Amino acid sequence: MGIIQDPQLQILFFVVFLVVYLVSVVGNVGMIILIITDMQLHTPMYFFLCNLSFVDLGYSSAIVPRMLADFLSKCKVISFSSCIAQFAFFVSFIDAECYILAAMAYDHFVAICQPLHYNTLMSKWICLALMLGSYMIGLVSLVAHTSLTFSLCYFGSNIINHFFCEIPPLLALSYSDTYISEILLFSLCGFIEFSTILILFISYALILITIIRMQSAEGRIKAFSTCGSHLTGVTLFYGTVMFMYLRPTSSYSLDQDKWASVFYAIINPTLNPLIYSLRNKDVKAGF
Repeated sequence: MGIIQDPQLQILFFVVFLVVYLVSVVGNVGMIILIITDMQLHTPMYFFLCNLSFVDLGYSSAIVPRMLADFLSKCKVISFSSCIAQFAFFVSFIDAECYILAAMAYDHFVAICQPLHYNTLMSKWICLALMLGSYMIGLVSLVAHTSLTFSLCYFGSNIINHFFCEIPPLLALSYSDTYISEILLFSLCGFIEFSTILILFISYALILITIIRMQSAEGRIKAFSTCGSHLTGVTLFYGTVMFMYLRPTSSYSLDQDKWASVFYAIINPTLNPLIYSLRNKDVKAGF
C-alpha cells in the first residue's frame, strides 16, 4: 500500500525520498571510499565506521529503490520471492548494525580507559573477529526470521499495509497461529537489543567515570567529542527500533508504525554519514 495513498502527494513524496536516498548513497559510499583510500584513517574506529556505512547502504538499498518505483506506479505489486529477498536483506543488515554500534562503543572504551593497551586490545584480528561476529548474528537472524515468517500460511488478503516487507504487517496477513513467530521475534530482537545496549551502557559508564577523573579540561573535551557522534547515532537508531519490535503485535498500529519505519530504515542511514563526518576532524581533513 505504500506510505500514503493520496495520488496528488505521490510525486512530492517521490522527490523528497529520492533526495534523501541520494544523500544516503553519496554519504555512505563516500565514507567507504574515503576510509579505504586514506591511510590516515586505517584505524579500528574507522574500520568500524566503514562497515557501518556498508550495512546502512545495504538495508536502505533493499527498501528505498522499490519504494520510489511504487510512488510512480498505479499497481504496487511485489512477488513472493522478491518479498522474501527484501525482508532477508533488511533483517540481516539491520541486526548486524546493532553489533557494529556495540563494537564502536567498545573501541571508544579501550581508547579512553585503556590507552596503553589499545594496540593489543584492538588488534587487527580482534577487529576482524568483531565484524565477523556482527555479520554472523545478522545471518542467524536472517535464517530464523525468514524461515518462520514465510513458512506461515498466506491464503487470504495479500494487501501489505506498509511500504516494504517487514515482520509486523506480514504477521498481520497470516492465517496461521503466529504465536511462535511472535515469541521468536520478541526473544531474538530482545536478545540483540539488550545485549548490545548492555555493552553500550557498560562501555559509556566506564568512559564517563574515566572522563570525570581526568585532570585536563582539554582531555575531557576531546573524550566527549570522540563519543558524542556515536551516542547521537545510537540514540536515534535504538529509539525507533525498540519502539517497533519490542512490543506485542496486538499493540501495532500499522498506519502509524510505517512512519517509525521511515525513520530507522531511511532517515537513519542518511544521517549517520553526516553525524560522523561533520563532527570529525580526521574525516574532514581526509576529505
